[in-house]
Amino acid sequence: MSDRERLATYVATWWQAIEDFTALLEQLPAEQWTLPTDLPGWDVKAVAAHTAHLESVLATGVEEQADIGEPPHVTGLMGMYTEIGVVNRRDREPAGIVEEIRTVARERYDALLADPPADGTGMPPVVFGGVPWNWETLLRNRPLDVWMHEQDVRRAVGVPGGMETPAAAHTADYLAEAFAYVVGKKVAPPPGATAVLAVEGSPVQAVEVDADGRGRRLADVPPDPTVRLITDRETFVLAAGGRRPAPAGAVRIEGDAELGQRIVDLLATTP
Repeated sequence: MSDRERLATYVATWWQAIEDFTALLEQLPAEQWTLPTDLPGWDVKAVAAHTAHLESVLATGVEEQADIGEPPHVTGLMGMYTEIGVVNRRDREPAGIVEEIRTVARERYDALLADPPADGTGMPPVVFGGVPWNWETLLRNRPLDVWMHEQDVRRAVGVPGGMETPAAAHTADYLAEAFAYVVGKKVAPPPGATAVLAVEGSPVQAVEVDADGRGRRLADVPPDPTVRLITDRETFVLAAGGRRPAPAGAVRIEGDAELGQRIVDLLATTP
């Protein structure tokens, strides 16, 4: 697949995620917009406002400013940045936030169709917060971000779904690619240890820890790895996405049970 084709796939997946997310938001009664999500300090409205903020910056190139104060749930520079969109939309009606997401995302979608990027290593003209992402990273991250926030809202309002969409598969596959980092860097078992991750619906990930302690992805799955983890998509994305730890028994561990549990406990690769 060429860069142009791969990037176009990301764009199509992101756009479908936008449509699914806004369709969900439009169904919510007013009282559900204040329900808390798994993201500390953010209710449903804050999640929607954050999405509107990032999509607006990408579509218009205009950065927002706000005095966010010192909210206890904000940590790090990126957390301070993302809080700007929440603060600036605090007094807006939910319908206006949904319409903003639809309008600015449509503007950006049309622009990407009219002039599709062809080189993943090229730099986009606009990335929110001045993050130094190339086209590959930016376009690959947007479906993940939008879909994860759709799921944040679904859990908050008690409306499960959306686990079989292109964005769901994209997100699970993307998060699973960090398995080598989790095993080698975060868990750090002895050199020679092998670990396999089998998430339902995603390619199997196999990792070996090399002599330098780094997790190295293997092209072939070893027949008898040190540990094998088997789980469903929802359990995995909640844990790897930093939302909720995997419930007891939700990840089947074969082989070294102690190592397997350490990996499960450290699966999170996004805040």
